[in-house]
Amino acid sequence: GRQSTGRQGPCCQESGNCCSSPHSPLMTYEVMSLDVQHLLARLGITKCILLGHSMGGKTAMTLALQRPDLVERLISVDISPSSTTAVSEFSAYISAMKSVNIPDGLPRSAARRLADDQLRPVVQLAQLRQFLLTNLVEMEGRYIWRVNLEAISHHLSDIMSFPVFHKPYPGPALFLGGSNSPYISPKDYPEIQRLFPKADIQFIEGAGHIVHQDKFEEFITAILNFLPPP
Repeated sequence: GRQSTGRQGPCCQESGNCCSSPHSPLMTYEVMSLDVQHLLARLGITKCILLGHSMGGKTAMTLALQRPDLVERLISVDISPSSTTAVSEFSAYISAMKSVNIPDGLPRSAARRLADDQLRPVVQLAQLRQFLLTNLVEMEGRYIWRVNLEAISHHLSDIMSFPVFHKPYPGPALFLGGSNSPYISPKDYPEIQRLFPKADIQFIEGAGHIVHQDKFEEFITAILNFLPPP
């Protein structure tokens, strides 16, 4: 879910101790872009190279288009500024996550196996289930999802679409897709080029949607090649 400031989130146990960020009921790209702007201001960063994957990529694009003065270079991983299809598919995933039921007090490994079994009928791709299960956390002996499922389901149409922009981002942009993923396709190229005229579109062979997990070395190489020389 979207991170906001002003109240302390609950602490959780994963592989160690971590604190979760508080959630907001709002989840549009304009609002998430503002979160990043506030973070940059708090950190004193006046110009950054911004990278985002999937929904994070759309947030990064929104920020670059709203405030190009803040973004030196943009990297969008396996997502375009077009509307994303398969809303019903994602809605089914969210419903499946909401319906996961794990008894209190189970060891983490057993809890993950049980959640995996319960997700399997809807989320058939094992790699995607493992990705979703990274969000299963223990809090005071109970297992919960650390993502804001209510906000995601309420704003699913916003998440799958993209805000309307007319003025392009003038800086360098890299659209880095997985060759086995449908989220950047030739039908998206005109909109990418309209909004990001300096865009370079590349694909990593053999990678699916989670490009950085599927082909980590190739992913890092592509990013480093895009960065300005030191």
